[in-house]
Amino acid sequence: MLNAKFFEDLTAKLAAAANSSPAKDIEKNMRALLTQGFAKLDLVTREEFDVQAQVLAHTREKLAALEAKVAELEAHRKLRT
Repeated sequence: MLNAKFFEDLTAKLAAAANSSPAKDIEKNMRALLTQGFAKLDLVTREEFDVQAQVLAHTREKLAALEAKVAELEAHRKLRT
């Protein structure tokens, strides 16, 4: 019956073959190209996007409150005149 040593050796040989194959080099080169391409773009992380979305939502709430306050003050002013 096959023992654990056989599987460990097989796994090590497969890993070594994968690391020395042209596919590994292609993957490395593609990653470098993609990283370089993304660096040229004006991208933000998901975390940065979420933070800015929260800031925008808060700003919209403040704007709505200020618009309501201005409308209230204008209505009050019209009643006085």
